[in-house]
Amino acid sequence: MKRNLLCCSRSFSYSLKPTSQRLSISTTSRRVASIPSCRASIRCLHTTRPALLQSRPPKTRDRGPRSDEDTQTDFSALDVLRNTAAPATSIDACTSDGFALNNQMRITGCGLILIGGEAFRWRPWLQESNKEGTAAEGGAGDDAMTGRLLNAKNQWEVQESAWGVLELVYPKPDLLIIGTGPNVTPIAPAVRKYLNGLGLRLEIQDTRNAAAQFNLLATERGVGQVAAALIPIGWAEKAKP
Repeated sequence: MKRNLLCCSRSFSYSLKPTSQRLSISTTSRRVASIPSCRASIRCLHTTRPALLQSRPPKTRDRGPRSDEDTQTDFSALDVLRNTAAPATSIDACTSDGFALNNQMRITGCGLILIGGEAFRWRPWLQESNKEGTAAEGGAGDDAMTGRLLNAKNQWEVQESAWGVLELVYPKPDLLIIGTGPNVTPIAPAVRKYLNGLGLRLEIQDTRNAAAQFNLLATERGVGQVAAALIPIGWAEKAKP
């Protein structure tokens, strides 16, 4: 009796719905019954043709008459550092045997370390076993513009004793720009590891580009954040014995 009443209530509620809704319900029920369970979770992906994503060319390239206004910005003459004074240790010129600084100082016959607004003469090619001086004075003659800076793998290698000023200065600069002479030469992993251990980031370039980059960054960020170690552009590597 209960089952008959339940069937009657279902048929009565079904008869109260509109004809279109009843058809859609019956059609849907048949479709669901006919689709296998493994295809019930199929997803369809629609892709857009690449041709629809391409921008259309302009109908005309005419931008109207040329403006005569004198208030337009001349980007070719824009200089954001124009009113910033260059540091006294900025490099005015790189010569074959030295450097000319902005403070009218000229350094010849050696390299140069610029750190903390100070300039230091630098001869990293001198060996501890050699006496500094000319060959006539009993030295090895390595104080001239020639010597050995390349190791057996043709990598730029400098002894740790040549970086003594970097160990003493505090606070240390954030960036060290190394100019390896007339050409760019990769530095030895031991040198890179030692300098990174001091907390310095390295930038390796030839001396001309290294000097230009030091002038720009020292003016922009200050001499306390940027240092430079430069070899003259006239440096000549001594031939192997």
